[in-house]
Amino acid sequence: MQRALSDLQARSESRPRLDVEVLSVATANPKARFSQRETFEGAKVVFPQFARMEPLYLNAAIDWRHSCVPVDWCQSPRSWEERTEVYQREALVLLEEVATKAIAEAGLVPADIDFIVVNTITGLAVPSLDAMLMNRMDFRPTVERLPIFGFGCGGGVAGLARSAQLAQGSPGANVLFLSVELCTLCARANDQSLTMFVSAALFGDGAAAVVLRTPRAGSAAGQGRALARIRAAGEHCWRNTERMLGWDIKNDGFGMVLSPELPGHMRKALRPAVEGFLETHGLELEDVAGYLIHPGGRKVLEAAEDALALRREQLKHSWSVLRDYGNMSSATVLFILKRAIESGDRGMQFMAAFGPGFSAYFVAAEL
Repeated sequence: MQRALSDLQARSESRPRLDVEVLSVATANPKARFSQRETFEGAKVVFPQFARMEPLYLNAAIDWRHSCVPVDWCQSPRSWEERTEVYQREALVLLEEVATKAIAEAGLVPADIDFIVVNTITGLAVPSLDAMLMNRMDFRPTVERLPIFGFGCGGGVAGLARSAQLAQGSPGANVLFLSVELCTLCARANDQSLTMFVSAALFGDGAAAVVLRTPRAGSAAGQGRALARIRAAGEHCWRNTERMLGWDIKNDGFGMVLSPELPGHMRKALRPAVEGFLETHGLELEDVAGYLIHPGGRKVLEAAEDALALRREQLKHSWSVLRDYGNMSSATVLFILKRAIESGDRGMQFMAAFGPGFSAYFVAAEL
């Protein structure tokens, strides 16, 4: 036991400590906005066999969601080609909007950006979305780009962590992290499963952007612009959990994998993983002033509350973003970060999101 503690302390001391400034956080959604009642009425057309399950849909703790397509678009079968055409077009619209806002709010112009990191899970693009964005914004041709795919809902925190590590390793460089998800396009009318019906009750569309920087040695940190500081990042992957969450690749799109065992797994396994992450970075649960946890749905947030012994008030931003936007996959947690900043929250914020693997991704950010 003593040796294990010594090994943990040695690993903690050897890890580079993050001190990365968050200069701006911006969000955007498609213009179309629907109430949960409206989306349920649309879902009944596709899933008449589940019309009796209205309480499941209307008690999802969601009031509103945004969509890049009309409600009836999802009522007909769609090909990969149709989904991809809409995805690439609408994702670029949102990416340009949030990138423009985040760069301006950071007091920069596109030519000031040194790294672009783009995360997504709800569509495909080759060339990648960041390459396409180069044709819409005045980035330097030498800007370095990192497209990320596969983190699922966890990609907001995982991508923020990767971006912070890039910034830490390149003092003075401006890193633009973008996350865009068009979850609506993943609905498949010919999939009559309960899993597809449940996912249709949860997901919406949105995008977010964060500009990060580590000041050069000797420079004035923040220069009055930093909204937060990333202090630590980490993750935890549980073995043999691939069928808890993810995508199956179907002929006409992505097939949702969502196990009913997931909330129970979180109640049992989340706290040890969180405590291990915090201990590795010299922190404890008592050091956490606020919790910014990805709202995969009502059951996910309730499981997090149980696992970490949290009061509902401690997850108020997660619950309010779920209510106002639904689950926008990876982008959601950045909406929560923005809401915490705008609410004037202070102290160490624990950010967490979950994705296929089954994996959890963590960031400690000081506001």
